[in-house]
Amino acid sequence: MKLFSIFLSLMLSNQLFASTPMVKRVPVSGVFSPRGYDTSDNSEVVISGYLPNSCHQNPNVKVEIDNKKIKLVMTSFFYGEGNPYCTEAIMPFVKTIPLGNLDKGDYEVVVNEGSPSETHGEFTVAAERDDRRRDQIFANVEYIEKAPDEGVIRLKGHNPSDCFVLDEVRVLNNGENTLTVFPLMKKVGDLCTMKMTPFTYEIEIPDFDYTEQNLIHVRSMYGDSVNTIL
Repeated sequence: MKLFSIFLSLMLSNQLFASTPMVKRVPVSGVFSPRGYDTSDNSEVVISGYLPNSCHQNPNVKVEIDNKKIKLVMTSFFYGEGNPYCTEAIMPFVKTIPLGNLDKGDYEVVVNEGSPSETHGEFTVAAERDDRRRDQIFANVEYIEKAPDEGVIRLKGHNPSDCFVLDEVRVLNNGENTLTVFPLMKKVGDLCTMKMTPFTYEIEIPDFDYTEQNLIHVRSMYGDSVNTIL
């Protein structure tokens, strides 16, 4: 009976800690600004950071766009100072942040403004090109396999038909820390079998300084992107 009472007290204490979360800002280690977005795209920026311990959960971001300034506040739910159930382990995260359709121009990106982890970046949106291919289709990339020792990445996923093959791969470097990959498909037949067709495309990547964080940003079908840190 005594053991049961101790166990019940521990459970109630754990629930007390778990039921009273606070919202706290969390450290940000990098801001990544992919190139290639124009005014017709749903633009994205990507940030990386870490949760200081397991009492920080559910990293979330608040977005405010004020003229040409993109303000981001990165927070998490924090479950109590002194919680004995916290694991002291740094947990990294990568967050893709949709910005919607933006006007042409250069934007300043500020994350956690006014805090010790305040971080800055730049983001550019081009005018929509007249020669842009309205029928361009990106591969349905689901996962990026990294092979830095081989100087390549492998794009893996499933295309929704066997009528599409890889046409070309365009790569844009923002000159700092982000490589944007455009895996463009082409249609090779009219009688198409509507089945999910697996693929693996191997792409060469330029030399990066692997002592720093670098982002591979791959545009994917349906307006999505897939991101990974090298």
